[in-house]
Amino acid sequence: MATAPAGGTVRSVDGTTIAYHTTGTGPDLLLVPGSLSDAADFAGLTDALAATFTVHTVQRRGRRGSGPQGPGYAIEAECADLAAVRAATGARYVFGHSFGGLVALEAARRDQGITKLAVYEPGVNVGGLIPTDWIPRARRFLAQGRPLDAFATFSIATGPSAARRNPRWLMAAILRLAFRGEKRAKVFALLETALHEHAEIGRLNDSYPAYREVSAEVLLMSGGRSDLAHVAPSMARLTEVLPSSRLLTFPKLDHFGPHHKGEAEVAEALIAFLRS
Repeated sequence: MATAPAGGTVRSVDGTTIAYHTTGTGPDLLLVPGSLSDAADFAGLTDALAATFTVHTVQRRGRRGSGPQGPGYAIEAECADLAAVRAATGARYVFGHSFGGLVALEAARRDQGITKLAVYEPGVNVGGLIPTDWIPRARRFLAQGRPLDAFATFSIATGPSAARRNPRWLMAAILRLAFRGEKRAKVFALLETALHEHAEIGRLNDSYPAYREVSAEVLLMSGGRSDLAHVAPSMARLTEVLPSSRLLTFPKLDHFGPHHKGEAEVAEALIAFLRS
């Protein structure tokens, strides 16, 4: 049990520096952000948890303060990063969101020291419902110096049904208005990183039976207002294969609940689960 250090850095198995941000007091809990997100996006959630847990938010590789994804990037590197942070903090509880949830599941099947795991709409690909055929197009846009078009391509391919109906020019116009200044700069800086992450989602398509190896007690979380195509099938398959799991749906939240309007509700559920 730690008492609110400022955070720190660890050296992963391949030598990459991984930073983590720490706040709060109580049992140690790791938070793992998703694609196009970093530790700062979990500020509201960490604040809601800090009175109960010492919260360590991992600044995943490819983000400011941590080293690059590196050549030959694969999710195994992310698992090693989590293992290094867990060794430094002693945390036995983990929460992951979206791609961070996929990382957390992969880490938990390799590490029996993780005793409780909560994942919110993890990026578990079932039947190819998380598409990846858009990645080469997005890479071409980035190579041409057109990050907004790359972001629009990403958003149409991976977003809710309303987003998938938009032509790229309209999505680009919407994103230009919605993402400005530092917010836009941050997303653009993480686009290449997100493409590598989604390539891993594609590589791991239909690999969910491996999660039978997870020894941790698992809380599966989803938003009732999320209409991402993969969520319901992936939750159903995970419920079938995980040895110890239960599903909790938040009726008023969407995919971004943990860091957009649902921080208090998600924190309350996490506290109840981790204390049980």
